[in-house]
Amino acid sequence: MKYNKPLVPQRADPHVYRHTDGYYYFTGSVPEYDRIELRRSKTVNGLSTAEPVDVWHKHDHGPMGNHIWAPELHYLDGKFYIYFGAGEAENKWALRPYVLECTGQDPLRDEWRELGMMQRADGDPASFTGFSLDGTVFEVDGKRYYCWAEKVGFGNGHLTSNLYIAEMASPCRLATPAMELTTPDYDWERVGFWVDEGPYALITDKKIFLTFSSSATGACYCMGMMQADRGSDLLDRNSWKKSRQPVMQTDAELGIFGPGHNCFTIAEDGKTVLCIYHARPYEKIVGDPLYDPNRHAHVMEVAFDGDGTPVFDLRAQE
Repeated sequence: MKYNKPLVPQRADPHVYRHTDGYYYFTGSVPEYDRIELRRSKTVNGLSTAEPVDVWHKHDHGPMGNHIWAPELHYLDGKFYIYFGAGEAENKWALRPYVLECTGQDPLRDEWRELGMMQRADGDPASFTGFSLDGTVFEVDGKRYYCWAEKVGFGNGHLTSNLYIAEMASPCRLATPAMELTTPDYDWERVGFWVDEGPYALITDKKIFLTFSSSATGACYCMGMMQADRGSDLLDRNSWKKSRQPVMQTDAELGIFGPGHNCFTIAEDGKTVLCIYHARPYEKIVGDPLYDPNRHAHVMEVAFDGDGTPVFDLRAQE
């Protein structure tokens, strides 16, 4: 593995999915934020040189016309789906979550169909009414969940990005009203902006771990984690406990700045858990960090402590 070195250069918000066909599928935010691309390889390292294929482009007008962010590829009910955030062509900050469905079984070659915006459940008047993005999907014990980031506070001028969770009725519709999972409580979640975003689940025999990223997108960007017991009510906030400190953050000596927005996959041996995340190789950024293209996708092995809690040790990857 290319530890502490870019796996895929200039791809932020990386997502890797290992399918039953034996391929690893990679997607992520491209620097232009104007399209969704996929690539695949039989090995994780092979993603570095795999040919990227553009499978969808932004609209010229209206919704899904700007800021195409953080796509994730999932396989649900026998079909491939891509979940992503997008703004409007005329208002790039009007971000909402959208869903694409593949019409065949080859996501790089077959046509993708737009299913529109993710639909909230009946009786939920609030979800996706504001800046919403970073939707992810996971299944536990026969139930499927959608987790995402949404900013609140548009009326008072102080925006806070919280994480929400709901059970899913279908790949493009929620079954339950949103539950606020976490809000930026700690100092490391409030550097530059008050942000919790980029959630992703890691499920073990006893626990559900949910990593997320916090603060502004420069070197202060870091990764936190929540956990809940397997069998608990995941729609009850009291089932979850949040880490008091970041579980991964900048290591200047290693040249890893602003690590975050990760996903998890399994290595070729079928057992080693890998964390795919993005980071920059430098601290100082000219202009808006969102438009600096050098957030590169990296890979690291995840260790586990004696209690079965994941450990994200950049130093162990040297």
